[in-house]
Amino acid sequence: MATPFIPFANPLAQYQAHQPEIQRAMNDVLDGGRYILGQSVREFEEAFAGYIGTAACIGVNSGTDALILALKALGIGPGDEVITVSHTAVATVAAIELAGATPVLADVDPITRCMDPACLSSLITGRTKAIIPVHLYGQPADMAAILSIARKNHLRVIEDCAQAHGAAIDGKKVGTFGDIGCFSFYPTKNLGAIGDGGAVVTNSLDLADRLSWLREYGWKERYISHFPGMNTRLDELQSAVLKVKLKYLDADNDRRIAIADHYRRELTGSSLSLPGQVANTRHVMHLFVVEHDRRDLLQQYLSENGIGSGIHYPQAVHQQPAYKDRLTGCQGLPVTERLVKRILSLPIYPQLQPGEVTRVCETIKRWQP
Repeated sequence: MATPFIPFANPLAQYQAHQPEIQRAMNDVLDGGRYILGQSVREFEEAFAGYIGTAACIGVNSGTDALILALKALGIGPGDEVITVSHTAVATVAAIELAGATPVLADVDPITRCMDPACLSSLITGRTKAIIPVHLYGQPADMAAILSIARKNHLRVIEDCAQAHGAAIDGKKVGTFGDIGCFSFYPTKNLGAIGDGGAVVTNSLDLADRLSWLREYGWKERYISHFPGMNTRLDELQSAVLKVKLKYLDADNDRRIAIADHYRRELTGSSLSLPGQVANTRHVMHLFVVEHDRRDLLQQYLSENGIGSGIHYPQAVHQQPAYKDRLTGCQGLPVTERLVKRILSLPIYPQLQPGEVTRVCETIKRWQP
């Protein structure tokens, strides 16, 4: 009998874990006849704002749109510069350009793999308007240092929380530190929809109003656009799914952390470099990312032994064809450029069983690089 394949991620298992409840919630929407910006969206927005700890949440179509909307709500566009990182999903940088602004790229810290605050001051110019730190892999960025620099230079801060639902610093959840927090609900996220979805959160009621108008053509009242807006609405069905899953997010994150601890116990002393651990932060382990100089051979070996893995990301944004040789700040990204050659994401999701984690670890320990 063939050994069962262990997928790197398993959104189907996450759906099946709550299938009857999710189906009831979706059926309620279907039977209600209101499919755009109705009760389900309002209830999810209230619940998610309460969970994160912000005054408001505005549901949108994707995490990318959340970032675009945040920039537009803050009046950031053509002629402005926004500092972020190159070690991120391309969506972070794409959103800055789609808002009309210019991305400027900072290097990352080798332990957190998030924005290195020490790189920021040299990148700030008279055109800089905002900083977008990315809480990558579920690890919070160093918000105290980033906010200190931002305040000193009168810059806005937009948190990219796409991989960090429930992550926290000293008990305070990410998304609450800056002016606006942006989330993705892509199916593989810690809080995932069954399709695309996203949200922006803020403690500013003025910004919340502007964000809600911008997501629907700039309407303050229906069919009357008071300024140019977008069509980027979180739909009722996705909200229904998210409302169910939100109830289980903390438990699912605890399970991810337990799986990460299992990996650490079994892989400490192996040839892999394991993710760093940062005091006073809750890393929600969206991804468990190891490092090795012969990463590609390890990935091939795992695949041959029925184990999925991923590379997040195989090229930094500034190395990709669409952005190569035209972004600012790329001359000094040594940590980023070393990381992308070494990183490998091992399987991690709440339904992954202890025996499967052990099998991954034993396979790795048998590997002869």
